[in-house]
Amino acid sequence: MKERENKLRAGIIGGTGMVGQRFVTLLADHPWFQVTAIAASARSAGKTYEEAVGGRWKMTSPMPENVKNIIVKDVKDIEAMSGEVDFVFSAVDMTKEEIKKIEEDYAKAEIPVVSNNSAHRWTPDVPMVIPEINVQHFDVIEHQKKRLGTERGFIAVKPNCSIQGYVPALAAWKEFEPYEVVVTTYQAISGAGKTFKDWPEMVENIIPYIGGEEEKSEQEPLRIFGHIENGEIVKAQEPVITSQCVRVPVLDGHTAAVFVRFRKKPSKEQLIEKLRAFRGFPQEEGLPSAPKQFIQYLEDDDRPQVKLDVNYENGFGVSIGRLREDTVYDYKFIGLAHNTVRGAAGGAVLCAEALAAKGYITER
Repeated sequence: MKERENKLRAGIIGGTGMVGQRFVTLLADHPWFQVTAIAASARSAGKTYEEAVGGRWKMTSPMPENVKNIIVKDVKDIEAMSGEVDFVFSAVDMTKEEIKKIEEDYAKAEIPVVSNNSAHRWTPDVPMVIPEINVQHFDVIEHQKKRLGTERGFIAVKPNCSIQGYVPALAAWKEFEPYEVVVTTYQAISGAGKTFKDWPEMVENIIPYIGGEEEKSEQEPLRIFGHIENGEIVKAQEPVITSQCVRVPVLDGHTAAVFVRFRKKPSKEQLIEKLRAFRGFPQEEGLPSAPKQFIQYLEDDDRPQVKLDVNYENGFGVSIGRLREDTVYDYKFIGLAHNTVRGAAGGAVLCAEALAAKGYITER
């Protein structure tokens, strides 16, 4: 891991909610970034972070001491934030249009924004990146800056949490040309920003609907597998994906049951070898949060399991198991990823590390 002489100053906008809290915990001892400012709604502004969160701390680890006394700012007071940060992470809880505007306003104020939100995932010149897979999409940022009229301000986003357990496998298998995929995701309640204390009706329950999730699960992988053309990201046409997304009584960890058809017929051994060998920019550069082994393949029939495997590589790794030939499709497998680490705040932190390593995020 490359050392930085001075830590970059990170702000968190929307810092009091569940994803904001996850950012706070992930950045507590970060070797490259230091949380210097937190912003939230007007009702939290002026309070210390500890006061603003109150009894709503949802992480299992205690609130880090270094943020407790930060005075929370109004998220709309961009001028106050700009003097204290080199860039911001976005976890704001607003309408899609409000999020689009506030993130663009920060970017136009020359503050790079690394967003956990979905609002800009389909903005043509905003890169949506899983750093092991499509870090080259950051090249579109130069076109975005021209549109925004900025020198250093831009927006980059990470994709939806539901796709993290199967898209890395499809990327590892690219040379075998997967062209048709059926996936069902079994999604943890923290994906809705909830704990069992907040959502008692989820205990011993399954809800077969998560608003907007199936479209994201089917379409976002195609944008990740896409390419840049005329200053915009053009989505890929394949693999064609159909999905169902189900909420299950699990706190953290989205599991995916996946069926795949390939144009070139690989053996099971070839597929497992590709999973284990798969690496990308974070591993090559030794980024601070990068899992050393991005994808682990588990041989036991009853793995991956949430209780045993969700925290693999500190929640930044992906676990795959039960790969076997299928009677209708070519192969089927089970995938698991931590939805609020790799799938949310952690994915954004890894994106920010990649952006810093590539020189897009710098000291002001």
